[in-house]
Amino acid sequence: MTFSPAIKIAPSILSADFANFGAECEAIEAQGADWVHVDVMDGHFVPNITFGPATCAAIRKHIKGVMDVHLMIAPVDAYIDAFARAGADVLTAHVEAGPHIHRTLQAIRGHGIKAGVALNPGTPVESLDYLLDMVDLVCVMTVNPGFGGQRFIHSQIDKVRALRARIGDRPIHIEIDGGVTPETAPLVAAAGADVLVAGSGVFKGGSVSDPAPYGVNIRAIRAAAEAARA
Repeated sequence: MTFSPAIKIAPSILSADFANFGAECEAIEAQGADWVHVDVMDGHFVPNITFGPATCAAIRKHIKGVMDVHLMIAPVDAYIDAFARAGADVLTAHVEAGPHIHRTLQAIRGHGIKAGVALNPGTPVESLDYLLDMVDLVCVMTVNPGFGGQRFIHSQIDKVRALRARIGDRPIHIEIDGGVTPETAPLVAAAGADVLVAGSGVFKGGSVSDPAPYGVNIRAIRAAAEAARA
């Protein structure tokens, strides 16, 4: 996995058919997805429960590209090893998920994988001022974490701009998670984001037996984002 500033679409399997995860991962990649985004929730840090390391390990064999694992769990450090062994290419933890986010990022990088840090809507960009030299990705939450299908929080666009200014020429991805559609994608792309996580925005209208709408949705989001950069 090498750094590229090009727009990347990362469908979240939180909106996929839970009974057909393997086939869904293969379908979205075949329809143009760049990354596969896995939202891990524990019912404690966020008010929902989703997947664990076993699910990540099971779907890994169905993913040819990047498996982007977003850990919305606390405490987080005790589970880094399990998710790394499950095949994550990127592991992202929240600033508030443990007492020592610097140590958490060190632990992730110690497994030879990319380290991400996530900012909730109420988390200031200044919290990263002493972390940027050890992260590969910053995930800006444009909804409150916990559930799919929420409305995009427009105040986070300014956060993306501020983050882009702080990053400078460092090879760090800015990922957007929440409410990504062809309408919101150009707003965050113009502000400096390059990885767009979309759940319902990708999976709506399609299925494993009829995956063509996935491709239509992915292309619409990508085209809107790329146009904003032109």
